[in-house]
Amino acid sequence: MKDLTRGSVVGHILTMAPPIVVGMITIMICQLVDLYFVAGLGDAAVAGVAAAGNAGFLVNALMQVLGVGTVALIAHAVGRKDRADANLVFNQSIVLSVLCGLLTLGAGAVLSRPYMRSIAADQATVDAGTTYLLWFMPALALQFLIQVMASALRATGIVRPSMLVQAVAVIINIALAPVLIAGWGTGHAFGVAGAGLASSIAVLIGVLMLFAYFRKLERYVGFDPAQWRPRLRQWTRIFNVGLPAGGEFALIFAWMGVIYYVLRDFGPAAQAGFGIGTRVLGLIQMPALAVALAAGPIAGQNFGAGNAGRVRETFIKAVSIGTVVMIAITILAQWKPGLLLDGFSNDRETMAVAAQFLHFVSMNLVAQGLVFTCNSMFQGLGNTRPVLLSSFVRLFAYAVPVIWLSTRRGFRIEHVWYLSIVSTWLQAGLSLWLLRREFSRRLAPPAREATPERVGLEPVG
Repeated sequence: MKDLTRGSVVGHILTMAPPIVVGMITIMICQLVDLYFVAGLGDAAVAGVAAAGNAGFLVNALMQVLGVGTVALIAHAVGRKDRADANLVFNQSIVLSVLCGLLTLGAGAVLSRPYMRSIAADQATVDAGTTYLLWFMPALALQFLIQVMASALRATGIVRPSMLVQAVAVIINIALAPVLIAGWGTGHAFGVAGAGLASSIAVLIGVLMLFAYFRKLERYVGFDPAQWRPRLRQWTRIFNVGLPAGGEFALIFAWMGVIYYVLRDFGPAAQAGFGIGTRVLGLIQMPALAVALAAGPIAGQNFGAGNAGRVRETFIKAVSIGTVVMIAITILAQWKPGLLLDGFSNDRETMAVAAQFLHFVSMNLVAQGLVFTCNSMFQGLGNTRPVLLSSFVRLFAYAVPVIWLSTRRGFRIEHVWYLSIVSTWLQAGLSLWLLRREFSRRLAPPAREATPERVGLEPVG
């Protein structure tokens, strides 16, 4: 366990962020490698895998419920020096992760094809996306366990083990992708099914590795079968913090679904280009997201300990670092968008859409960095309802005009990207205002921080 209530805030952020970003980048690289090999199967396969991957946002919504709830409550317990509560939260989160994984497997078997029919441009895309989802669902189900174990470690200030496990799992996935998708060395190509199978095998190995780490090396929180009996009070605590954050991911799923819906009339190449563009955009956003994710546990431990000044300092330092990073990435995306997209498809129309998407939507990056940091601070404070509110406003401000415009004569694909820029900056402004209000309600003014009693903090849960 690492005490984040002492020492340099910037030092903690810069120590925790690199392992986090390495772990996230390796996962994104794995997805891009899948798309790279699937691209050889044609536009329908790329569009199908990309659209099916959007379903991962919905599953990620459930993962965020557990992950955010686990991080916030364990970080607060660490700040209070309450190890017993931290262990209870961890073990109840493990129970919930198993239940959610089983629910994901069942839902995937029943809903994969109806989901693909609702958004795909043609039957070939429906078939490719459905096949990929059915083989990818075990990976999504097992990710719940990884999410909870990694979140528990991050709440205690430990990030390297999770990063190493993710890196090894991704290397395994990358090694398996050409073998299972294209039949390298075996002569038996499984196509899009191989992409899903490679991910499922890699995630299973990752779960086993993290389980071994907790059994042999982790000392602050650990598996305790005596605490696996369902305790509804603890579930309520986790859900109270996690559900709004999970709702945010569900709204991202809806936002992505709206884009795929309005792109249907532009054909499979447009959907494929958007799918590639979003993967690359997600990759280049990772450094700023990692900074934000590092800030969450720092804010959480200090909030639990009653250190209001360090909570404010964490936000200021994290948003400053994230903004500098996003400005640099924006310049790169505006200057050489093709450099970031090179090699993903030989189809000129698909790559033209991806390049146009990246050129326009990179104007969102600074705003998105602000949203990342605000969301992480809300998680650290244990109140994620403002996150859900800002995400809903963004979805509403985007979906209503873009769907209306898609029914009008003269509707162009550029309109999809323009509205994305406007709605994301609107969300950033609203998030900053909501966080300022949260600080004024839950943190005492800096001049009154002489004692914890005067700070007046009451840790959530």
